[in-house]
Amino acid sequence: MVDTRPLGRQPGSMRTVSRIVTLPEGFETAMASVPKGQEIELDLRLEAVMEGVLVTGTVTGRLTAECSRCLEPLSEELEAGFQEMYRYPDDEDDAVGTGDEDSGDEDEDYYLEGDLLDLEPVVRDAVVLALPLSPLCGPDCPGLCSECGVKLADAGPDHGHGDGVDPRWEALRGIAEDPGRQ
Repeated sequence: MVDTRPLGRQPGSMRTVSRIVTLPEGFETAMASVPKGQEIELDLRLEAVMEGVLVTGTVTGRLTAECSRCLEPLSEELEAGFQEMYRYPDDEDDAVGTGDEDSGDEDEDYYLEGDLLDLEPVVRDAVVLALPLSPLCGPDCPGLCSECGVKLADAGPDHGHGDGVDPRWEALRGIAEDPGRQ
């Protein structure tokens, strides 16, 4: 939660905030994650506007994954940007962050909870969208051998498995070599 009282509600006022936060739960996709207990850094710019508070920020952290080709573990820096409007609660609105259900608007509106901003859902969305879908240990990673599973980068150029013909196709090879034979 970020307190907006020092910002005030005067449109045009701005404040920057930097924080280091420990994640209470991990942000993850199938191949990569920012694990639970990891520290992330938030750099935020809060701007008061007529409708609420515009939050623009970046989140920086460390992701862990395994290469999608060779399955080697990897860890690298992750940076994700986001921008979200937090609206001031109206007397007619319930300030629980559900938005205006009567308008039929599909966008999710975020509301201030008193003078506090709950950034957790916005930060989660930004981080999860920035995680790589197919992480690689390097752009030229050759992956694993399809026959024996050895890492091709370690196997060397002379790695091979005979002629590579599947024994289930041997009967067709005989027909191809002697087309007159039936």
